[in-house]
Amino acid sequence: MYAFIDRPVESLCNGGRFLLWAMRGWIHAAERGRCPPQVLHRGFTAADATSALPDFHVAMALLAGDAARTLLLAPLPCLQISEDEAILLGLWRDFSLGSSANACATLALLAEGDSVGPIAKAMGAAVDRLVAAGFDMSALAAGTMTHQESSK
Repeated sequence: MYAFIDRPVESLCNGGRFLLWAMRGWIHAAERGRCPPQVLHRGFTAADATSALPDFHVAMALLAGDAARTLLLAPLPCLQISEDEAILLGLWRDFSLGSSANACATLALLAEGDSVGPIAKAMGAAVDRLVAAGFDMSALAAGTMTHQESSK
């Protein structure tokens, strides 16, 4: 999470920016009573990642419906990564690195117990399909800016 919070969106790798766009777009569509997969379909198709959309949708729907608290994502044009977005990006990163135990431990803090397994399964499948579509999801871990202490 701390690798992402309050960072500029442009510091993310392509896969990270795509996921952030998709998460924000999903929330934006759901808040307006629109079908998120229908709204996101064109973007997933343009990225040749249509196969990831169903699993992505399931993960987001479960997170939105079974979260212990409402997850707050920034509007689409926001240039900074918010706290809840940083948590979610950390989850996507963990799944991309095969760290499902870390991801499930975090999910257990975010969602009701019965939902953790299905959310993890959907997120893992979405990551696998994004990789198959050509996204270098390992860059999600390596593509963030590193913290540097000020010389002053």
